[in-house]
Order: sequence, then C-alpha cells, then structure tokens
Amino acid sequence: MNQPLYTVDILRLAASIPHLGELADPDGWSEARSPTCGSTVAVAVKLDESGRVAALGQQVQACAFGQASAALMGAHAVGRAATEIERGLGEFAAWLDGARDNPGVWPGLEALAPARSRTARHGAMLLSFRALLAAVKDAQGR
Repeated sequence: MNQPLYTVDILRLAASIPHLGELADPDGWSEARSPTCGSTVAVAVKLDESGRVAALGQQVQACAFGQASAALMGAHAVGRAATEIERGLGEFAAWLDGARDNPGVWPGLEALAPARSRTARHGAMLLSFRALLAAVKDAQGR
C-alpha cells in the first residue's frame, strides 16, 4: 500500500509554524526563494552573546512540505549556533538526495519522509534552513 504524500503529521506541522511574523530590531535577516516552485521564506534573528540564535521571526509562503519544514526549523532553532544549523542543513539535504539513511541531527525531520521521492519539493523544504543560516551569518557580519 502506498504511503499518503500529505500525512496527518505533515499537515499538522504545516498548520503550526512557530515564530511567525516579523522580529523587532533583528541582528540579521535573510530571504530565500525556490526558483522551482516560487516558495519564499524570510527569517530574522537575534543572537545572544555567544552567537547562538536567541530569537527568530519567520514569514513563510510555501507548500505544505515547505511549511512543515519551517515548523521543524522554527521549533528547534533557538539556542543553535551557525555550525549546528549548517550541519543540520547539510544532513537534511543529503537525506533528501538519498545520500543518507536518516535526516541527521535536527529533530523531527523524519516526518518529511513521504516527500523524499518528490525532488521538485526538496527546494521548498530546505528554504527555511537556508534562510536561517543566512540570517545568522548576516548578523555575525554586522
């Protein structure tokens, strides 16, 4: 029997994105867009004294997979350093591409397993992580 593409878990995640909205006086900001589907994610961050994410705001215009991914990114971003975000992004991308058997260190990403075979959706799922990493690097560069 085929597994449904939009599972209850994916739809639940897509409907519960944390940290939605703008962040007042951010330290860094980034917007990422998928040229394949047109999904867009903007992320603003504040960093603590050790360079870890202390607060974030995100604006998400994406399919259910992109929204679910943004929910998982947002749920576990606070407290992360750029190196941890970069590692999570790399492992997630490798898993989507089939180079890994698991999605890596970022919690919850296994919920997106039904979309692994939909390569056209990979870009939308990686957007929030790319935007988060770029926002942190923007903050570090200021």
